[in-house]
Amino acid sequence: MSTPPAPFDLLLLPAWLVPVEPAGVVLQGHGIGIRDGLIAWIGPRDEGLRHPCAQVIELPGMLLAPGLINAHGHAAMTLFRGLADDLPLMTWLQEHIWPAEGRWVDEAFVRDGTDLAIAEQLKGGITCFSDMYFYPKVAAERVHDSGMRAQICVPVLDFPVPGARNIDEALHVGIELFSDLAHHSRIKVAFGPHAPYTVSDENLERVRVIADELDAMIQMHVHETAFEVEQSLEQHQERPLARLQRLGLLGPRLQTVHMTQISEDDLALLVESNTSVVHCPESNLKLASGFCPVERLWQAGVNVAIGTDGAASNNDLDLLGETRTAALLAKAVAGSATALDAHRALRMATLNGARALGIQAETGSLEPGKAADMVAFDLSGLNQQPVYDPVSQLIYTCSRDCVRHVWVAGKPLLEDGRLTRMDEQVLRDTAMAWGRRIAGQDQ
Repeated sequence: MSTPPAPFDLLLLPAWLVPVEPAGVVLQGHGIGIRDGLIAWIGPRDEGLRHPCAQVIELPGMLLAPGLINAHGHAAMTLFRGLADDLPLMTWLQEHIWPAEGRWVDEAFVRDGTDLAIAEQLKGGITCFSDMYFYPKVAAERVHDSGMRAQICVPVLDFPVPGARNIDEALHVGIELFSDLAHHSRIKVAFGPHAPYTVSDENLERVRVIADELDAMIQMHVHETAFEVEQSLEQHQERPLARLQRLGLLGPRLQTVHMTQISEDDLALLVESNTSVVHCPESNLKLASGFCPVERLWQAGVNVAIGTDGAASNNDLDLLGETRTAALLAKAVAGSATALDAHRALRMATLNGARALGIQAETGSLEPGKAADMVAFDLSGLNQQPVYDPVSQLIYTCSRDCVRHVWVAGKPLLEDGRLTRMDEQVLRDTAMAWGRRIAGQDQ
């Protein structure tokens, strides 16, 4: 007697299924079967309906895609949203953000701000995000409770920051947290040296040695502005990327964020080292930091992911909107209407993000054996009609309001637009209370 097939826990039947890998594929009349949090099967819907299944969900008019991956941000900075707008980067940082962080950031701030960020991201179809902010242990606890997937980057700077009196303490926190979460199924711990201008050669080498020993990822703001590059040439007689190469940091474990200033030598270093770039177009635009040449990077073979940056400089955590901006901006920067087409833009927001974070074997595309991290976008609205290419409609006409359902590891975290584990009214009230305190209205 043959063994009956193991039943699916969940069978989803969307109008369109976009696996992202293979590239450019759009499946119609197909379903996806989930078992034990993993994708067990993808095939024709009739075949799926004949398979034993605990739950079947029809998704008419919806496109099912891998969950979006926000490859760079500062989650708790949601509580600084709109605090210091329309300013250049260094003025924004030195005169507004850093003083505000020194006064307000504590464990409670990070807890409440991270919760707000998690909720906003889930409602926007994001299933995984990278966070670089203070009190990383608190952020990791909030991610664990939420059911999301995340990379927690431990901030490393030469000067004292909230939660770390010096770099020795910051590195100790990072090593301990890495050990504690080494076997966590959804959380990875990385090191986050802030930027070349805030971390010395000596401390960058310390980060590299620790990351090498632990096989940990490193994320860093690099070549964010022309001023940063000019300053490095004056102080070190080399560009920041060349300095990182000299210190041994470039490689597949490094995620360079922003990269708006790229010379031919910079491009060669990125290609040779297999270093990833995380593109944050809206933050770059708002701070007038410059333009990352995405198409040039892509054509050279560099892995380019996408991030929102923090809500204090964006001012939202809307990765779908960010991806649309990235696609449009790439065309203008390259002077070509074919640059970063819709399918590649979606890949940048999913599988490329997973590759940058080193989790491409687990998530980033809909393939059997990978985690069931998925988002269902509703393309049945008036604004999406008619639908010729559902991926083009997703990138160019949809907003995050089109997100209907989100699953992480097969668990529903958003059902018909409603969070399943978080109370939106409580989150709203808490954020408003912080706003009143920071604005001085409660004094």
